[in-house]
Amino acid sequence: MTAHVTGKPPAFAQVTRPQEATADLRRELVDCWTAVTNAGGAVIAAGFPLPPVSTRNVAPEVDRIVRGLGPPHGRLLVATVEDVLAGWLLLRRDQHPLVAHCGVVNHVQTHPRFRGLGIGVALMRRVPGIARDEMGLERLGLTARGGTGLEVFYRKLGWTEVGRWPGALRVAPGDDRDEILMSLSL
Repeated sequence: MTAHVTGKPPAFAQVTRPQEATADLRRELVDCWTAVTNAGGAVIAAGFPLPPVSTRNVAPEVDRIVRGLGPPHGRLLVATVEDVLAGWLLLRRDQHPLVAHCGVVNHVQTHPRFRGLGIGVALMRRVPGIARDEMGLERLGLTARGGTGLEVFYRKLGWTEVGRWPGALRVAPGDDRDEILMSLSL
């Protein structure tokens, strides 16, 4: 297990219901997402402006995610170091019967203060077991922004690139990136 510079390993928890997301946790999620986005992270949501973003942009998205939590279809996996949010991700199941056996991983984030400590790897290593054993999923998918090296990160964790939408993401005028589609069989 990865240790923080203080020597204490991260702790992991799941948030499976809206009422479990305390006001403090919501603030930390917003702070993390804002910091990650403004540091160049590829976690912009639909409706976000291009960076820089503020809590005013991020808070409604966090609230939307929290409202959608429920054990069978959506949960947050959070990592803390000394009771401070170090990273998080969203694991969800599509409710449509044709794809209900598949899940999606979204918003994989490590707060910039905790980068390089293995928090993202540790979060992603926990996802398959949760998806398979607790949610009954058989396959996971995610998308990554091209030009960031994320596909290499995910490949090292067993994910397979299954396609690309060339130039689908416009980060800035003249800076179009591929949207990379990745899959993990459970």
